[in-house]
Amino acid sequence: MEHVSFWPAPYVDVPVHATVTLPGSKSITNRALILAALADGPSTLSGALRSRDTNLMIAALRALGTTIEGDDDTLTVTPAPLQGASVDCGLAGTVMRFLPPVAALAAGDVAFDGDAQARVRPLSTILDALRSLGADIDGNTLPFTVHGKGALRGGTVTIDASGSSQFVSGLLLSAARFDEGLIVHHDGKALPSMPHIEMTVEMLRRADVQVQAPEHSRLAQTWQVTPGPIRAVDWDVEPDLSNATPFLAAAAVTGGEVKIPHWPRLTTQPGDVIREILVRMGAEARVFDGVLTVHGPDRLAGIDIDLHDVGELTPTVAALAALADSPSHLRGIAHLRGHETDRLAALSTEINRLGGKVTETEDGLEIVPAELHGGRWHSYADHRMATAGAILGLRVPGIEIEDIGTTAKTLPNFVALWEHMLDPTVSDQGAAH
Repeated sequence: MEHVSFWPAPYVDVPVHATVTLPGSKSITNRALILAALADGPSTLSGALRSRDTNLMIAALRALGTTIEGDDDTLTVTPAPLQGASVDCGLAGTVMRFLPPVAALAAGDVAFDGDAQARVRPLSTILDALRSLGADIDGNTLPFTVHGKGALRGGTVTIDASGSSQFVSGLLLSAARFDEGLIVHHDGKALPSMPHIEMTVEMLRRADVQVQAPEHSRLAQTWQVTPGPIRAVDWDVEPDLSNATPFLAAAAVTGGEVKIPHWPRLTTQPGDVIREILVRMGAEARVFDGVLTVHGPDRLAGIDIDLHDVGELTPTVAALAALADSPSHLRGIAHLRGHETDRLAALSTEINRLGGKVTETEDGLEIVPAELHGGRWHSYADHRMATAGAILGLRVPGIEIEDIGTTAKTLPNFVALWEHMLDPTVSDQGAAH
């Protein structure tokens, strides 16, 4: 059995006061990398996130023939004809779901594989869709091989994307390069994480791709992309707002104050909803001059909320709810059972192991406040599970988090940022970069 490390989560008995500067959004970085690789000329990405998921995307696009230069958060991407390659997806949903359509445009075989845990993640939705659009693919889960022909017919496809919005985004990102473009029709239960599809559509339009998309609606069904060039764009990547949520939660659960600079005025990132959630739980949140300041309450109130569109916030909200002084009901998140891990089972198991009272419902979690105690918190190789444990550790002494390193998936220096936030000697003067 391999050695598993446990990180003693820092406990504080004073309010947290800090400014935390966060790296770029994974969702925007990986979309921009694909659009740049398929564009009609070189592009620059500023503020790009460098993490396991984005480094896997960079390595895959390089293997496919794209030139990507730059070592830090500024990258120059120069497109080239796509070729056969081997792609390591790791555990990155964006890699395993966004790259198969790109691979269909390559001249040669593209073999996909990933972590053992990734081999159970559902991929048949996107692979079957590509087959119906003219692609030749062996396999329905990792490992699988796309036999690229240098082009893809495209056309019309109907999919059930209720398992992941990434199935729609993955098809849309490459669609302008399909011979006939693409009409993708969703037929199934309501789509999760609609803001992520809106992010994809907005970024395509910035690259001069013609996209017809439904107005924001739970019943969003059909997207149409006209064939044509994808223009080169210089992308300025926003900070990752979902990664901001554990730090903002620290202010909320300790009655402190945390500031995050460069908060976008308008954004399609689901993480922005954390402001409304914290206010509903009793905190204050305001944006002034591009800085979001969250001030925590004396007592945190429970919340009854539908997180269907912002499911990735669930681990943070569940941790907040476990520390609140009244019950919470998190709804609309049945699709989290297919995330990095079954996040609903993981959250209820881990919070209950520390003395909590969490019950799984058909589409969410019921959380009744209870006196929590220390113990081991398992992260299930899931970055957001790990950070949820860190939030609880602020208020509950003796929590040890298994494999805190899994946070490198989207936030490589989480531990350093967290410890910096809690260091009273730096207070608000020093921002952690």
